[in-house]
Amino acid sequence: MNDPGERDTIRGLRKGLTSYGDAGFSLFLRKAFIKAAGYSDDALDRPIVGVINTFSDFNPCHGNVPDLIESVKRGVMLAGGLPMVFPTISIGESFAHPTSMFLRNLMAMDTEEMIRAQPMDAVVLIGGCDKTLPAQVMAAASADLPAIVVPTGPMVVGHHRGEVLGACTDCRRFWAQHRAGAIDVAEIELISGRLAPSVGTCMVMGTASTMACIVEALGLALPMSATAPATHSDRRRIAEVSGKRAAEMAISGAPRPGDLITEASVRNAMIVLQAIGGSTNGLIHLTAIAGRAGVPVDLEVFDRLGRDVPVLLNLKPSGTHYMEHFHYAGGLPALLRELKTLLDLSAPSVSGGTIGDAIAGAEVVPGQDVIRSLAAPLKKEGAMAVLHGNLAPNSAVIKQSAASPNLMRHTGRAVVFDSVKDMTNRIDAPDLDVRPEDVLVLRNAGPKGAPGMPEAGYLPIPMKLARQGVKDMVRISDARMSGTAFGTIVLHVTPESAVGGPLAIVQTGDRIMLDVEARRLELLIDDQELESRLAAWKASPPQRNLPIRGYARLFQDCVLQADQGCDFNFLLREGPPETGSQT
Repeated sequence: MNDPGERDTIRGLRKGLTSYGDAGFSLFLRKAFIKAAGYSDDALDRPIVGVINTFSDFNPCHGNVPDLIESVKRGVMLAGGLPMVFPTISIGESFAHPTSMFLRNLMAMDTEEMIRAQPMDAVVLIGGCDKTLPAQVMAAASADLPAIVVPTGPMVVGHHRGEVLGACTDCRRFWAQHRAGAIDVAEIELISGRLAPSVGTCMVMGTASTMACIVEALGLALPMSATAPATHSDRRRIAEVSGKRAAEMAISGAPRPGDLITEASVRNAMIVLQAIGGSTNGLIHLTAIAGRAGVPVDLEVFDRLGRDVPVLLNLKPSGTHYMEHFHYAGGLPALLRELKTLLDLSAPSVSGGTIGDAIAGAEVVPGQDVIRSLAAPLKKEGAMAVLHGNLAPNSAVIKQSAASPNLMRHTGRAVVFDSVKDMTNRIDAPDLDVRPEDVLVLRNAGPKGAPGMPEAGYLPIPMKLARQGVKDMVRISDARMSGTAFGTIVLHVTPESAVGGPLAIVQTGDRIMLDVEARRLELLIDDQELESRLAAWKASPPQRNLPIRGYARLFQDCVLQADQGCDFNFLLREGPPETGSQT
């Protein structure tokens, strides 16, 4: 294998030769076998663009990947490059056990190693579903080969009884109505066939859409890449132009992810995350991506931006519209134009220009109501607030743009569930001691505790309360929730309960205070009682069945906490942070 210095100067098939002890033989053998596929010497002498194939029958979000691959290949060849398609892991959100987050780092490792192992001068990352884009960009940041991202794009909207539908915000809304007895079995089955009417990612501002916007804001994808619907010709044209650009990058050797993921671009991405009403998962993934590039994400800076940057995007779950409407309104460049006084416009883009150039080319769409201005925002503050307090010493996060205003300052009695299984078994029990003003607490659902930090933070309203008309309650956990969800839900409590965070010692009947304006999350017991309970927990922690082999063991041993992106400690650019929350 060539050393890293050699790999920077060597191009095409000569790059990263298999080690046989004879470089000439290695190249001869490589050519001999690839010629079995019918390649000519002319083709094999061109710069190589790797094209990642994440198609899977288990991943309907990626159902258009074969079409996108053909478009990318066309663009590569039009620019004089040789496209080489190769597969990696594909993660379909609703088909991943125990959770897609558990597999994100595995996909990142697979993608990074395949980029390193195979001869390519640039790579096109095709992905969409929630964890695939962050995994791919994490990998690209670590491999630091010229890379361009082509999101699969959002699906088109559905319809039911004259209403426009969007997966999966409306999935949750209708399911809550079904649990409350307002929708019967026959209708919920009918709805299930109308919520996702095409391939592509969720058409609301869930995690997939959030990550597509973040990737474009970081400068890793071409303008309009985040919003073009999966089934539209725009998506294929973007893929073709991305392939052409990848071939140009293969020839020039630039820009690389390390040139694009900088303090300036990460700050731009944080501003966009707040302004779009983005998924809380987006903060975890942005932290992991930045960590791979050696750029720290300061949660206090992110929170301050949330006070200054309002939500401008009128999309579900924070607003009313859907991703295709965002596209027709001018896409991310048009949103960036509204934010330009806050952004670093000199941040470079994979297009070869800057974010400022993308804004200059943004379409003006008269009369649209999707992208609001700073003077007339959808919400006066950003999507998320970062909380602290004795219940979340390192941090917790709430998506305030999708919360109930009357619950943003609330004190209630804790109703505690010890695990996802415990919650599942008891949440709908008729004899559950719970009232609408109570605070539902779920623990042992964090990165290590679950494992994999499932999207269980969206605790369902107990059935007996749902049937009384209760639609929201304060809910607290060390888990995640889908970006498509809504409600007054505190997430990512760190340190998590499984490693002895204060969430581990909350008892049913304790009083908990949430004050989003003050950014506080407090367990209302005195300090001496808190320390006594924590000492007792540490002296005799609950027994856990820990994995003894394979990836599950690696995950348990090496995963970091949510405030550090849930990456593995040995994959960060500068090594694991020296803080108590890495345990």
